[in-house]
Amino acid sequence: MSKIEINNVYKIFGNNPQSVMPMVKEGANKEEVLEQTGHTVGLDNVSLKIEEGETFVCMGLSGSGKSTLIRHLNRLIDPTDGEIIVEGTNVMSFNKEQLIDFRRHKMSMVFQRFGLFPHKTVIQNVGYGLEMQGKQLEEINKTAMEKIEAVGLSGFENQFPNQLSGGMQQRVGLARALATDSDIMLMDEAFSALDPLIRSDMQKQLLDLQSQLKKTIVFITHDLDESLRLGDHIGILNAGKLVQVGTPVDIIMNPADDYVKAFVKDVNRAKVIKAKIIMKNINESNDIDKSSLIKVNEDQFIEEFLPQIVCSNSNCEVVDKNGNVKGYISNKELQTSLTKS
Repeated sequence: MSKIEINNVYKIFGNNPQSVMPMVKEGANKEEVLEQTGHTVGLDNVSLKIEEGETFVCMGLSGSGKSTLIRHLNRLIDPTDGEIIVEGTNVMSFNKEQLIDFRRHKMSMVFQRFGLFPHKTVIQNVGYGLEMQGKQLEEINKTAMEKIEAVGLSGFENQFPNQLSGGMQQRVGLARALATDSDIMLMDEAFSALDPLIRSDMQKQLLDLQSQLKKTIVFITHDLDESLRLGDHIGILNAGKLVQVGTPVDIIMNPADDYVKAFVKDVNRAKVIKAKIIMKNINESNDIDKSSLIKVNEDQFIEEFLPQIVCSNSNCEVVDKNGNVKGYISNKELQTSLTKS
């Protein structure tokens, strides 16, 4: 069973969304619906599965529906039609009390604009979710300090948000989301307001934390490089439709349509593709010259060994972490993988 399942979800914004549903289900696009009815299609028959412990990145241009989608998961927005299943339970079945409990314990959220209380200190902001859960002050402060340390803000626990930089404020937001120990973390354009260097640092911080905590993360962004760096799987939205779901390599190597191709056309594939993706298995590599081989690890990205291969005009022997040979990459195949359209 998947951690999260989204089944045939539609969201129509307007005065009478149900009246528009037949038109949408018959195939009318977003522009046609708006022109003829004055309603806006937010999501159009979106279905996907998110597995436990993975980082699922949803991306698209502004207005594609990505933020609308993430707000369905904790019912900040209700669908016009369809199901949202979390751990086998349809969240649409929750009453008010059940929904509040679900939001407090099962999901946490990190916002683009930080969402910190200006009158509360760092430790008070981080502990706010625990306070809402009814925890005792001693436990709140203990847990809050652990998360403050985890995001590298030790010594700043008694500062107020206006005394912190943007990057530090977002660390507080991340610590607050971690403090409730919820299984699922929603991050809506969480790093988009940050300067590039700070943004890159926050991405690294998230990767480091995720390697230890294995949360189920749903991350929204319009930035492809960020998607490729963070995502185990990526879903791409266009005008409310989910046009492709796949691993970063799937998206780069096999774009589903012209919209996705436009996204990925300028990507440096050497930063995304690992040796094990393009290698030939041992029993398929009889045509590769093995007289002069350079050994590479199966989890190395192409950019890490490309200069050495190009300069020596050699082929690659691909090994696992224990030194066992897993396959081979020819110089020609290496170059083809970087130019494949």
